[in-house]
Amino acid sequence: MNPGSEVDEPSPLSAAFAGNCPRCGAHTLFAGWVRFADRCRSCGLNFSDFNVGDGPAAFLIFIVGAVVVVAALVVDGAFSPPWWVHLVWIPVTAALTIGGLRVSKAWLLAQEYRHRAREGRIAK
Repeated sequence: MNPGSEVDEPSPLSAAFAGNCPRCGAHTLFAGWVRFADRCRSCGLNFSDFNVGDGPAAFLIFIVGAVVVVAALVVDGAFSPPWWVHLVWIPVTAALTIGGLRVSKAWLLAQEYRHRAREGRIAK
């Protein structure tokens, strides 16, 4: 496989949902739940050259917060459950945040790779 060939590279969205390397498609992007690995164990792409920053987290605060608050208000208005039923929103919020952060960080890294954006370097 030619690492520079766009034909062999997965699409940024499919790489993001699977947590795959944007160059070779190997499942090596993450070393933890939301922490990137230092480099791809398959093709050697250095993930530390990319800087996704806090953009994905900032958007997720607003998106997940709005979804959870609206869902809690709808459930409370429609069913009037006891207070302890609303404890379900804690794991729902955590799952949406962690899942969304993984996908959004991976998508942003894949976009930076595709458009040859690197930290501290001029794209050629």
